[in-house]
Amino acid sequence: METGTVKWFSNSKGYGFISPDEREADIFAHFSAITMDGYRTLRRGQKVSFDITDGPKGLLALNIRPWPDDAESTPLSDTSLINSDHSTTLSSS
Repeated sequence: METGTVKWFSNSKGYGFISPDEREADIFAHFSAITMDGYRTLRRGQKVSFDITDGPKGLLALNIRPWPDDAESTPLSDTSLINSDHSTTLSSS
């Protein structure tokens, strides 16, 4: 299992890229490969572990597992979920 940091992730597109700790090239990350309960998303700067496989356009991350209590990650703003095909309704605080 590899580890890395989320470079960016778009909720509206459902994908992003991970910068692996042990490799040079960024790894493609699709929301369907995220292993977690509820809404599957990643945050820029979030630490993750994952497996890698070859895809049609390069390396793909599989079994993406966000690290728990990752204080270094940048939280998403509420507006990042607007017009998302797989968004959930956010409650006002």
